[in-house]
Amino acid sequence: MKITLSVVAVLAMLAGPSHAAPLSDAEATFLEELVTASVVLEQRCVGYEVDGAGAVQLGARLLGSPNAAMALIDAYSAAIKARDGESYDPVKFRVEVLEAAGRTFKRVRAGLIDDPERACAAYGTASVDRGLLRRY
Repeated sequence: MKITLSVVAVLAMLAGPSHAAPLSDAEATFLEELVTASVVLEQRCVGYEVDGAGAVQLGARLLGSPNAAMALIDAYSAAIKARDGESYDPVKFRVEVLEAAGRTFKRVRAGLIDDPERACAAYGTASVDRGLLRRY
């Protein structure tokens, strides 16, 4: 029984949360833009849809390459799935993305709930200007 408990303890330590590297300024900026645009869509602000190519282009400008942009988009996707209790690719998951995205999500969503018309216009227009959303 002691061997089993020791193995379980080691596995728990290995599987436990690791110390996350902080997001770079560019990553934090791009992530905030991604989250803001996704909250605009999640709250069903009328007249906006995703501009996937624009999002990757913005990320590439901020992060230096389309691959870096896609990696952060994938990390955000994994964070959403983890938060929702869905299965996700643990290789793409980054705890620092989950934490930062959660803070931004709560802030933007609160604004959209408090004054949907004003916040949809402000956040939606900002996301269009940055290339993450487009108007339809």
